[in-house]
Amino acid sequence: MIYKDFEELKLSALGMGTMRLPVKEKNPGMIDEQAAAEMVEYAMANGVNYYDTAWGYHDGNSEPVMGRILKKYPRDSFYIATKFPGYDLSNMPKVKEIFEKQLERLQMEYFDFYLVHNVCELNIDAYLDPQYGIYEYLVEQKKNGRIRHLGFSAHGSYDVMKRFLEVYGQEMEFCQIQLNYLDWSFQDAKGKLELLREYHLPVWVMEPLRGGKLARLAPENEAKLKVMRPDEGIPAWAFRFLQGIPEVKVTLSGMSDMEQLKDNIATYHEEKPLTEAEKKTLLGVADDMVQKIALPCTACRYCTTHCPKKLDIPQLLELYNEYCFTGGGFLAPMRVGTMPEEKRPSACIGCRSCEAVCPQQIKISEAMADFAQKLTGNP
Repeated sequence: MIYKDFEELKLSALGMGTMRLPVKEKNPGMIDEQAAAEMVEYAMANGVNYYDTAWGYHDGNSEPVMGRILKKYPRDSFYIATKFPGYDLSNMPKVKEIFEKQLERLQMEYFDFYLVHNVCELNIDAYLDPQYGIYEYLVEQKKNGRIRHLGFSAHGSYDVMKRFLEVYGQEMEFCQIQLNYLDWSFQDAKGKLELLREYHLPVWVMEPLRGGKLARLAPENEAKLKVMRPDEGIPAWAFRFLQGIPEVKVTLSGMSDMEQLKDNIATYHEEKPLTEAEKKTLLGVADDMVQKIALPCTACRYCTTHCPKKLDIPQLLELYNEYCFTGGGFLAPMRVGTMPEEKRPSACIGCRSCEAVCPQQIKISEAMADFAQKLTGNP
């Protein structure tokens, strides 16, 4: 196992995420605890020492299950991470109550890593609102030794992350972002990485395989990669891409069976970062994947000057692309949900004034209508 230095610790470069543990009867709330325990045993035996869970994973059952599984191992043989669930705004006044419950669920006296969870457009104002005292409470727990290292995770835009860091950056020790070769440009992961560099924050990676979408590629794209590394598996390319980014300390993979776990651990027996030529080819594969679905908006903003409803069309098209590529997901619906009704795709009146000036000749009115339909589920 490769290890990365973080302050005084040596963390396994591959961390075990527990959002996609094996389940029974295809029910996400029914974790197959025996199968999960066998995976943890194998991970421990092969050098994985970082385990990531959260309040809401597996309908709230991930923390209790991981607490029972990890109880059999010496406390100094692993690092446990969990998070404050700010993705649900009703939790904002409950930071103390939830934190104490998490310690109880995980049967721990302290957390090695604790994160302000999922900083995004939905919750940034609440996170920054002093009335909830979230930041102050967590900093206090860190001083009391019940949090060893405090950080945050983010699914929000660059601007949202910057807002958070401008207020709380001085106490943050690390940041967890969605980072993979597809999102390098598609979700501006490159820009977010550069922002974290400005704050000298090490990076934890989530979704290295984009929810499994990068585990298998179209035959023509797989062939391009096999020419360069005949013996490398397709999922391994995503991990090798990350191994070439110095700021990345821990890459979390939500492995749901023993085969995935063994494959990923085998990849992390050694570092084999991509060459510049290999990286260029891989990013070309990502562009090919996106272009087959995404509309080619360049954010020139000619459209916005001609929209009678003053819609932020480039932003809406970016979210439409994300929705179409992901097949729904939570990110695009969540961001649209934070917008006023008069700024959503459904506010488009189909006048086509924007289309008359679009250099890419995008059928914007059709995209807005389709997006509005997808978000509501109406035929």
